[in-house]
Amino acid sequence: MSSDAPAATDPLEGIAPEPGVAKPDPILTIDGVKRSFGGITAVNVDHLEIQRGIITGLIGPNGAGKTTLFNLMTGFDTPDTGTWRFNGAPLSGVPAHLVARRGMVRTFQLTKALSRMTVMENMQLGATGQLGERFLPSLIPGLWRRQEREITARADELLARFKLDHMRDEYAGTLSGGQRKLLEMARALMVEPELVMLDEPMAGVNPALTQSLLGHIKGLRDDESRTVVFVEHDMDVVFDISDWVVCMAEGAIIAEGPPSSIGQNAAVIEAYLGATHGQAPARRRKQAGGTDQ
Repeated sequence: MSSDAPAATDPLEGIAPEPGVAKPDPILTIDGVKRSFGGITAVNVDHLEIQRGIITGLIGPNGAGKTTLFNLMTGFDTPDTGTWRFNGAPLSGVPAHLVARRGMVRTFQLTKALSRMTVMENMQLGATGQLGERFLPSLIPGLWRRQEREITARADELLARFKLDHMRDEYAGTLSGGQRKLLEMARALMVEPELVMLDEPMAGVNPALTQSLLGHIKGLRDDESRTVVFVEHDMDVVFDISDWVVCMAEGAIIAEGPPSSIGQNAAVIEAYLGATHGQAPARRRKQAGGTDQ
């Protein structure tokens, strides 16, 4: 467990550090999910369970299939085979916007801020179930104005929390790369999700904002009891905030366990550095670039 983990009992204490191991309270369960592109298998996950209420780091070399797995789980892509369940309900065939409404949201390697809209407008768009978005209710302001005030108040609260309140009325396109990451995370929380999936949240972020982002990710677990899964190449970050780590290579899960065991796992070392290299990935700062398939 990370030293920054909450003082409560570790829910994964005594769980064997092996691929596909069962968890006591999984929020997401994946079975037999495969996805190929032009004969190349990008994802081939036999079984994986994500434990509720903790931070799970998803690691692996470039091309391991991490982002593709995120896309499949959140409805942005369709697997060739396989099933997955969120809170016990099947998600196969559920489109991305409905996945988000059910409580599972994700961010992207490249931020998706709407640059020609203000920061506040970006936040407001993240809220679900807005009456003003429906044709007939939109014709009667009294039906949606109160809800809009509540949405705006929640957005202001999140912007203050992420220290973006001073940019409230600025166009999102004027934000720095790190600020856009913060905005995307804040906007995701407008859905009030149970599971937050962050795809390389530290990529391209100014070091001055890195600690702020790390604090916000820990806060999702510690202060809000949300479940977090994040993709990251920087092993210092992974070992700092993860309660559990899952490693992928060539589309498959090759190892999982607490950070301490992953740092000594021979399969992980081989996947990152090659079988003849003796240096564990935990001791080598990995900040690989490029798009992960």
